[in-house]
Amino acid sequence: MTGLRVLVVGAGIAGLAVAHAARDRGIAVEVIERATESQPAGAGMYLPANATRALDDLGLGPAVTARAHPVTRQQVLDHRGRLLVDIDTHRLWNGVGDCVAIHRGDLLGALRAATSDITIRRGVTVTGLDGAAEVTSSDGATGSYDVIVGADGVHSTVRRLAFGGPPARYVGQLAWRFVVEGQAGIADWTARLGPGRTFLTIALGHDRVYCYADVNSAEPTDPAGDWRDLFAGFAEPVPSLLAHGADAHRTTIEEVVAPRWVDRGVVLVGDAAHASSPNMAQGAAMALEDALILADLLADVDNDVARALASFESRRAARVRRVQQHTHRRDRTRNLPAAIRNPTLRLAGSRIFESNYGPLRARP
Repeated sequence: MTGLRVLVVGAGIAGLAVAHAARDRGIAVEVIERATESQPAGAGMYLPANATRALDDLGLGPAVTARAHPVTRQQVLDHRGRLLVDIDTHRLWNGVGDCVAIHRGDLLGALRAATSDITIRRGVTVTGLDGAAEVTSSDGATGSYDVIVGADGVHSTVRRLAFGGPPARYVGQLAWRFVVEGQAGIADWTARLGPGRTFLTIALGHDRVYCYADVNSAEPTDPAGDWRDLFAGFAEPVPSLLAHGADAHRTTIEEVVAPRWVDRGVVLVGDAAHASSPNMAQGAAMALEDALILADLLADVDNDVARALASFESRRAARVRRVQQHTHRRDRTRNLPAAIRNPTLRLAGSRIFESNYGPLRARP
């Protein structure tokens, strides 16, 4: 046992991963979560190999693999269905691990099962912070901890209270997510690029398909009429899938670029520290890596929490900033005029993927 007392704020992927990794290293962990119920959230997720490697390192690989579906190829098409890029994921990741797709609720289910011995105070959030030494929560409780972990997402309360912000920044995209059952003919990961819009399908197994659609929009306001009309002209299977998308979950795409993640025993992880556009599918991967490294450093703290947290920020910052920079480059590429974008991707698409993901093959 390290003797540390850690409060994790947030019971999503980042928070549960931190709680699990810290508990396994002998650290006393408490968790609070503003949501009142642990209902499955979200739709589908693509987990590249660095995410599955992190899950293996957390001891959760088999539990997740049992619920996931392998993704062996990533293809990029134009909106008419013509192939632009074809990526073999095993070759891209070169032995790091498998790439898989999973329902977000199933990943959270595996994390909740792994942390079932840790009490989560639900319907509770932080209302006041004076570093980690003095914490007030919405249920009236007060306490003192060695470390407060802000794992409370893009609109983090911990980030606002401890660091004064910054707020999440809208990146100019609206997105819709939904899952369609009974789609036996769709495999792997396929993105279809239209003018200022993208439609992505990912096979989740058992004839389920995760659909993600986004459009460029200067303001985060709903388009007039039915959003699905924005994808008129896309080739099959998009029209057939859109017929099932009336109740799709709509969201705005935002990023967080926090100049500091650490202050007086408070540390931000996951989306609270560094949310990014989902086009590299690195949100969960970066959160899981955060959890492993933070837990390792706290387990070897030698009574110097400040040094451990400073080491965490130093070790993680360059990697996550690079991911954010590459998401911007990917967005710029897909938003090129089709007459430029399509030949560019046919000629250099494999090199672009290698540039994006190659450095992530190294352990963080």
